Amino acid sequence: MRASNILVFVISALTLSSCSGRKFPPGFKFGAATAAYQVEGAWNVSDKSPSIWDTFTHDHPEQILDGSNGDVACDSYHLWEQDIQLAKDLGLHFYRFSLSWPRLLPNGFANHISEDGSRYYNNLIDGLIANGIEPMITLFHWDLPQNLQDLGGMTNPLIAEWFGAYSRVAYTLFGDRVKTWSTFNEPLAICDVAYEGGKLAPGIASPETGIYLCAKNLMIAHATSYRIYNEEFRAKYNGKVGIVNHHVWFTPYSSEYEELTHLTRDLGFLYSHPIYSETGGWPPSVEAFVASKSEKEGYSTSRLPKFTAEEIEFVKGTADYYGFNYYTSRLVREANNSTVFAWPSNGNAELNVELIPDPNWDAGLDWLVSYPPGIRAQLNLIREYYGNVEIIITENGFSTSTDELDDVTRTQYFRDHLEQVLLANTEDGVNVTGYTAWSLIDNYEWNSGYTSRFGIVRVDFTDPLRSRTPRASAEYYADVIRHHSL
Repeated sequence: MRASNILVFVISALTLSSCSGRKFPPGFKFGAATAAYQVEGAWNVSDKSPSIWDTFTHDHPEQILDGSNGDVACDSYHLWEQDIQLAKDLGLHFYRFSLSWPRLLPNGFANHISEDGSRYYNNLIDGLIANGIEPMITLFHWDLPQNLQDLGGMTNPLIAEWFGAYSRVAYTLFGDRVKTWSTFNEPLAICDVAYEGGKLAPGIASPETGIYLCAKNLMIAHATSYRIYNEEFRAKYNGKVGIVNHHVWFTPYSSEYEELTHLTRDLGFLYSHPIYSETGGWPPSVEAFVASKSEKEGYSTSRLPKFTAEEIEFVKGTADYYGFNYYTSRLVREANNSTVFAWPSNGNAELNVELIPDPNWDAGLDWLVSYPPGIRAQLNLIREYYGNVEIIITENGFSTSTDELDDVTRTQYFRDHLEQVLLANTEDGVNVTGYTAWSLIDNYEWNSGYTSRFGIVRVDFTDPLRSRTPRASAEYYADVIRHHSL
């Protein structure tokens, strides 16, 4: 792994700093992550059908910063053995990746299982295990089969039935070797961000109703998948199933916004409360707020669909761990006429809040502002809300616009956030058991295309072979894993 002498000195100095000798607890696991659409490429190979991201990027290249798409991406469909070797070289305990629903089930439905898709994922899973790396699978990381979107997608209540059937296929094919599953990655992005302005696939703007139809259907779909595993597969395979939520740490801009900040935090737990709270259902403050606002707007019922008593019980408790993605933090204040609403980075129109970074925080690329204490604060807030639930940090990382190998800023980001995770665990007693770096390799970063680099391994997208070169941050992360210590 290449790194300049200067950077090696910096890393050595960090390692010998105030965190010297501080160990992560026994059993704490380190991993890295990717997602199918962002790395696989091979968008139309064999019998794979289009996903909503294939359609969105082909039909609306103007929505992507560089007009690109994921047709080839990192070509991990063909280069999966190189990805495994990278993970092995890093010493990863686990590799988190997602299945492409339309690659495994080209029709979207379980009546036809792709032999090619099954073979690809079996090869990847078996290759990881042969190299001592645990596979951690996400069933849905945003790439819904287009033909299901044509039927309403996440706003059709039948999505629970469709997702349940897909889940059963995945558990049947891979459950004997995969012991950690997540159903959905970031419901906040799937529903809130996507339907807020139509800037993500499927490209439909429905901020008043689409967001909440999606939200309830997704919760029922998640619970359906969990209960299928619980009833049909747990006794055989004894694995874990959870859901991955994206969180931003919110803190008041000033003391007058304390109450507004609490409401904003509760909205951030929209997809957690139905599962992890003792009472189930939506966060009460959010449910009451949207119901009151809907009535004032002339709706006969709340735009946030209520759960029935049976649905509350069906969803409640359907997770074996808490998947937690964290990147950044924001200050909360009331919005003004100049606020550009973009939840959860700039603001939220529903609550009329503006979200801004503290000018003292370290600015990164676009929305990603580094505030390491935020991850510790959010970990403690999860425990405060839901008790001593096991938490796995399923994504944490830093993006740049350049592809340098001596990535001092990214390395510092990892070091500072890992320190806060360690403190949350060892000093605060938060039951956090794993950490996942986003991402293993540079990839297709949604609306940013290839202009945003998250990888601890650089990918040369101008090279037809998509050559991969570890960065200094990879060397640092490997050192943390090797010594199980900062």
